[in-house]
Amino acid sequence: MHSPVVLGLDFGGTKIAVAVCEMTGARLGSATVQTLAERGARASLDRGIRAARTLLATAAPGRPLAAVGVATFGIPGEDGVALAPTVPGWSDLALGRELREAFPGARISMGTDVKAAAAAEVAWGALAGVDPGIYLNLGTGLAVAIVAGGTVLYGRHGASGEIGYNLRSRGDVGLSLSDRTPLEDAVSGVALLRQASAVLPRATGAVDVFERAPDDPRMARLLDDFVAELSFHLVNLAVAVDPQRIVVGGGMARSWDRMHASLRGALDAAVPFPPELVLAEFPFDAPLMGALALGTAAARDALNEGAVA
Repeated sequence: MHSPVVLGLDFGGTKIAVAVCEMTGARLGSATVQTLAERGARASLDRGIRAARTLLATAAPGRPLAAVGVATFGIPGEDGVALAPTVPGWSDLALGRELREAFPGARISMGTDVKAAAAAEVAWGALAGVDPGIYLNLGTGLAVAIVAGGTVLYGRHGASGEIGYNLRSRGDVGLSLSDRTPLEDAVSGVALLRQASAVLPRATGAVDVFERAPDDPRMARLLDDFVAELSFHLVNLAVAVDPQRIVVGGGMARSWDRMHASLRGALDAAVPFPPELVLAEFPFDAPLMGALALGTAAARDALNEGAVA
């Protein structure tokens, strides 16, 4: 009899990545399709499911599917996806139920893209054996995942670590989100590109700021302000959690060498017990790796329950 496999699905704003792996996490195959957000949530979900089924048929023909791990923007649940404006209608999808219908008999385990990335670092990367730890995602948006006892903390509503909503000053106290500028609108890849475009219309990404900062005083000021505000919130988080290690991933980690010294200095200056600060093991494809980590954990749980039964 063929041994079971695990499917990973990463639903992103611009692309959907899928992968199939052994129960050990050894990858058997992967594929990517465009999200095509303008076509709406249903079309995007269907594209992902079709890509997954095609991959299963080619990379693991005839093998049973034990579990599906899912990473997505927003906070996924059985009946909808909270805080998910990227794809029209995504928040209204009953994602858990849809996936159970699409992959009958398989365990379904879902998480935000950042929490899934942290799960991958716990399973196979820089957060393995770390307690507690923080995974900092510096990408299009901004969020962290907190790890304690080898487990990624989700919080009561799955929103633990959504620091993009942080207040930025005392003047923000008591204001609704629509009446203030949340942290993510100032400290994220999208925010940095927006600020850079005001002085450099040809800028195409946050990387332009990092590349030009050594020779362009305007870009240097933008970068200094960006890193200073990020450091302020990271230091306060480190004081609250007292982590052993902070792991940094996401697309902006490509400029790690230009951020590390400033973040390191801020932590050393203000945190009573400064944590380690390292680059993630999977800095760029972490959500897909995280989806596989969620799936393999769910598959092991299913096997253990079966053995007990």
